[in-house]
Amino acid sequence: MNRMGMGGEDRDPVWFKSSYSDSSNPGDCVEVAMTTGSVHVRDSKAPDGPRLTLTAAAWTRFTARDAG
Repeated sequence: MNRMGMGGEDRDPVWFKSSYSDSSNPGDCVEVAMTTGSVHVRDSKAPDGPRLTLTAAAWTRFTARDAG
């Protein structure tokens, strides 16, 4: 069951490992959760720790950057 936060956002979104995480060290990864209008990012080793919340547009710009 998801609890709703301010603005109708899910307070307990479904988290998944980001495809941008380093697969050579599976214990060190970034997890991502998508809700209506926003993307949430957290450290998999600290699921109750701080989270970064971005707009969907900001996430798209961030992931489109060349890592090279």
